[in-house]
Amino acid sequence: MVFATCLASREERHRAMPADSLIPASMGVVTHAVTIAAPPERVWPWLVQMGAGRAGWYSYDWIDNGGHQSANAILLEHQQIAPGDVMPATPGMTDAFRVAIVEPPHDLVLIVPEAGGANQVSWEFLLEPLERGRTRLIVRGRISHRWPGSIRDRSRPPGRLIFIERIYETLARAPRPLMLAAAGLGHYIMQARMLRGIKRRAEE
Repeated sequence: MVFATCLASREERHRAMPADSLIPASMGVVTHAVTIAAPPERVWPWLVQMGAGRAGWYSYDWIDNGGHQSANAILLEHQQIAPGDVMPATPGMTDAFRVAIVEPPHDLVLIVPEAGGANQVSWEFLLEPLERGRTRLIVRGRISHRWPGSIRDRSRPPGRLIFIERIYETLARAPRPLMLAAAGLGHYIMQARMLRGIKRRAEE
């Protein structure tokens, strides 16, 4: 499982997904996928409890979870979510990511909203059942031309930026081609780790 591929197929990369319309004119689109030897009903609880200060992001915790270990168990207190709820991107943040769509146990969509109703980011987790009680988890991130903005404009606690926040601040000032290349590589590494983390937990 450690070396499970998280590369989406060509069909998965080019297919339409329900949340695509949230950012119709995107600057970038990244799609990952993994097959999990568990039905969607067993994968879904791991998704709905995500977020810093909740179950974490199942990725590199020292980067995106303030050094706190992501949960290895289902947390009942974080199993009820609804559109408008916040899954904090980093510890203490109160406005990103925000839940946009909840369709258990099939589709979860998170967004980074902007004032005026536009979205900077959409992040969709689509669970599709496969034969023999397995699940295909397809994850798509879309970013608008206004991404990433400034992390200092988000609702975060005062104080020093953590590692991932400093990276986003640097990317916001970088030339656009360099920003997209660096963000794409970083997202691939973090997303692959996350999907393997979800797969391991759901299969145990």
